[in-house]
Amino acid sequence: MTPDRPAAAPDGMLIDELADWLMEQALGTSQVQDIFRGCCERLQAADVSIWRGQIGFRTLHPLFRAVTVVWKRGQDIEAVEHPHGPVSADFRRGPHYHMIERDIPMLRRRLEGEAAILDFPVLAELRDAGGSDYLAYLIPFDEARGSPLERDGVVGSWTCDRPGGFRESELQILRRIQRRLAVACKVSIKEQIARNILDAYLGRHAGQRVYEGKIERGAGERIHAVIWFSDLRGSTELSNALSMDEFLGVLNEFFEAIAGAVLDHGGEVLRFIGDAVLAIFPMGQHDLADPRECPIHQAACRTALEAARDAISRVSQHNARREAEGKNRLGFGIGLHVGDVMYGNIGVPRRVEFSVIGHAANRAAKMESLCKTLDRPLLVSHEFAEIHRDAWVDLGDHRVEPNAPPRRLFTLDGLESVPRTVPMSVPT
Repeated sequence: MTPDRPAAAPDGMLIDELADWLMEQALGTSQVQDIFRGCCERLQAADVSIWRGQIGFRTLHPLFRAVTVVWKRGQDIEAVEHPHGPVSADFRRGPHYHMIERDIPMLRRRLEGEAAILDFPVLAELRDAGGSDYLAYLIPFDEARGSPLERDGVVGSWTCDRPGGFRESELQILRRIQRRLAVACKVSIKEQIARNILDAYLGRHAGQRVYEGKIERGAGERIHAVIWFSDLRGSTELSNALSMDEFLGVLNEFFEAIAGAVLDHGGEVLRFIGDAVLAIFPMGQHDLADPRECPIHQAACRTALEAARDAISRVSQHNARREAEGKNRLGFGIGLHVGDVMYGNIGVPRRVEFSVIGHAANRAAKMESLCKTLDRPLLVSHEFAEIHRDAWVDLGDHRVEPNAPPRRLFTLDGLESVPRTVPMSVPT
């Protein structure tokens, strides 16, 4: 509805259809953004004079703690992710913080005329942008626990731009619809939180498999992949020299460099084993019998090697900062191998883990342990080097596994040596 359009009574039939549609969304798999957009567009089609709609909710994600979705008539919907940390000053000065702190379920403010009350900065902004009336709401999902800001639920608002503001019939419709909207959004929010948790703790592909119900112990499949195993050198000495918090900070910075490179290049991080990282670059189906001529093998190996170069560069930059602070550089190693692994659930019936097992995974780990012996940050197997041709340095045959023939190993030309020591004490 545009401001110069004659006001019409809301269409009751369309409102009933909207209420039914929201309940259908609660049974489906729609995203919050799609649900909210659909709700606002249907309200507009039913002649409810909304110009702007907003909804916000807490989430569980490693990078952000809350999401706000904003709809404006004639514009694309916008989703804003709020990072972890202190609540922003803008939010503290806003009506929703006031409502949460005082457990106020609904708040209305006229934005024009003698009845206008602009007691929050955002209300003046909305008035200046053309708003005439504002209705905010708070709908909790559970009983209050801890700080009011830790309570799950949704906060939202509707803004009108028609002179005179919302009519009483529109306010009644919005009060009716927003609770159904909250129900539909709650289902979507809980589902997205489940996916966020699975992605964060298991990885995107493994998380998707678990979400689809593949959680039975022993369930899995045989896959062909590049296996990545990397490890931090001298972590025992480092942990003895630092406080627990300082050591955890060093580990997280190391993982950001190593695992961050894997993820940024499309690999899947499966496990953090102490200070080690197990990852894979899986391959799809391939028809060629010779992997050296298979474009899928070549692409996977090329991508894994690009990730390794990136990881080495990131750790090198991190080490430069450490040296500038008077600290020794961090040593590490990366082993890359190609082979078949079993990808699935292992463990005990009440505690399973999604990972890869097999000789190829063990071989990658054993190869990585030789990085220190051979004074190299990266070692790749003969199988890997044959698939992806590069400026390889042939390091000869080495015994990778006990009671097994020696295996030929390679590294890249021009890589710096692995730092051999870590600080026994770190300057503060």
